[in-house]
Amino acid sequence: MDQTTVQLLCPECTKDWQSAPRELPESTSMFHCPNCHATRRTSEFMRTDRDLQTLKQLG
Repeated sequence: MDQTTVQLLCPECTKDWQSAPRELPESTSMFHCPNCHATRRTSEFMRTDRDLQTLKQLG
């Protein structure tokens, strides 16, 4: 079975990466960019609305 991932994009440094939803905090929790350490809600790092929906369903 394929592992589901979501795509993330830092709104400050524009680093992009993928992660499994289960490895991320809830969409309303604070998350830190691994590159620049910007802190925002996890939902603000989701690249697309579909990624956000996947996080909410599987996270």
